[in-house]
Amino acid sequence: MGLLRNAKIWGILGVESRGKAITLHGGYPSMALTDVQIRKAAAKERPFKLFDEDGLYLLITPNGLKNWRLRYWYRGKEKLLSLGGYPTTTLREARDKRFEARKLLSNGVNPSQNRQAMIAATVSREANSFEVVAREWFSVYFPGKAESHTSKVERMFITDLFPWLGGKPIF
Repeated sequence: MGLLRNAKIWGILGVESRGKAITLHGGYPSMALTDVQIRKAAAKERPFKLFDEDGLYLLITPNGLKNWRLRYWYRGKEKLLSLGGYPTTTLREARDKRFEARKLLSNGVNPSQNRQAMIAATVSREANSFEVVAREWFSVYFPGKAESHTSKVERMFITDLFPWLGGKPIF
């Protein structure tokens, strides 16, 4: 049995248990998670992990929160990526996110840095959107104007321009 703990031997033998493939976690075999196992998992005194496959696990904290995490290695260092909380992020969605992260890793991209870059780009795009710039211009240009004119122009911006151009970036 000691020899069978070796991951290479498990892979060569293609060992299965009740029709489901067995994966290794810390050298010991375990089966993929099911939704029933996740729903039945109750909080304990200390945080604990329910492992799925390929580094995906569910961290269950003492206060009952269930968070998906992905453990991966990038350039020889272990990294951790949060994939969302359960039940907001289902088991299927967590596995899909793991697949996308693994695809990025196979292309030499760190998934964590990629996510940070995407967030920064979104924030930058939103900060320079037509709506933000128009509201800034409106607050500077219209304080001394008649109230009736100010309300007409503001209503025109809100009803006619912002739905079409509001999210567009201004360079």
